[in-house]
Amino acid sequence: MHLFLKKRRNLIVSLLMSMLVANFGAQDTRRKRIVFFGDSITAGYQLTLQDAFPYLIQKRLDSLGYDYEVVNAGLSGDASTGGLDRLNWVIGQPLDIFVLELGGNDGLRGLSLQQTEENLKAIIDGVRAKYKNVTILLAGMQIPPNLGTDYTKEFRELFGKIAKDKSVKLIPFLLEGVGGEKELNMSDGIHPNEAGHAIVAETVWKYLKPHLKSAS
Repeated sequence: MHLFLKKRRNLIVSLLMSMLVANFGAQDTRRKRIVFFGDSITAGYQLTLQDAFPYLIQKRLDSLGYDYEVVNAGLSGDASTGGLDRLNWVIGQPLDIFVLELGGNDGLRGLSLQQTEENLKAIIDGVRAKYKNVTILLAGMQIPPNLGTDYTKEFRELFGKIAKDKSVKLIPFLLEGVGGEKELNMSDGIHPNEAGHAIVAETVWKYLKPHLKSAS
């Protein structure tokens, strides 16, 4: 079963990467690029891509005349190890801003926080090694206290520690105002619905906007 799931995940990643390559190739290379690299939150679990927060960011950019294109590189179910595995595919084309939204699934599964930290730092290092002047934003996450107060607290504080150690910009809590709010989430209580994604987009915009070049 483990081998089957691994093969299935590799197939999904391959399909996603093919879509990204096609997407890159069709876009105007003169535009600056923002890559949202994450899991099901970024991917817009059970929603269309047009309802997910990265697309809402694209609409805001377009409406204000910013010459940026957004690439949604979210993959549902991905943890930090999977993100590290597929990183080189995603950063194969030039980018200017990289928004890292991974680690939530690590926490929900109770994975080693040390390993999560190492993986997220390796992703940051990998992006910087390829694009020296890239701006990186790290999206902080929180988890329910199912795994104990110590683990929950350490997980919550992990993102601020990484942001400080790696000198990247921090979105303190991506799901601010959304997490735990029944009317803003799917029935699973974890994934934002359309209304939730609209609020997530506002949160991201607040931290993203200072790093955008002037509107044309």
